[in-house]
Amino acid sequence: MTKRDKQPTGGGSDTSEPETLGDRLPYRAALRRNRVLDLSYRVGVGVVGAAIIVIGVVLLPLPGPGWLIIFAGLFVLSTEFAWAERLLELARDKVQAWTDWVKRQSIVVRALIALGCLLLVAAAVWAYVAWKGIPGWIPYIG
Repeated sequence: MTKRDKQPTGGGSDTSEPETLGDRLPYRAALRRNRVLDLSYRVGVGVVGAAIIVIGVVLLPLPGPGWLIIFAGLFVLSTEFAWAERLLELARDKVQAWTDWVKRQSIVVRALIALGCLLLVAAAVWAYVAWKGIPGWIPYIG
């Protein structure tokens, strides 16, 4: 019996290893009984989650859902790894704290934040056009 297989008894809590989303999925119990399948599955989840995060990091400077993709990769990792679940929860807390802080600000501060984000996106688009040129799918005007 591993630390992950131990269940809390009575009213106490098990502090050996936090439960992950994967521990609550019924098919995981079957995979966990076979060491090779369990390890293979965890490695597969790690590779897929890391690949999604890398894609998100690559997309960060471009206009688009870079952070959303990073959070999706963390979610995939959190199904098997407690550290990823803790990191995802920390990220959720920080995003919620930022959102609450912005809501408390005056309209002028919110407008400046929006303008800063718009300038950041415009700079990323300008840098892309300067690097690669205007994409061929954009029609010529003029």
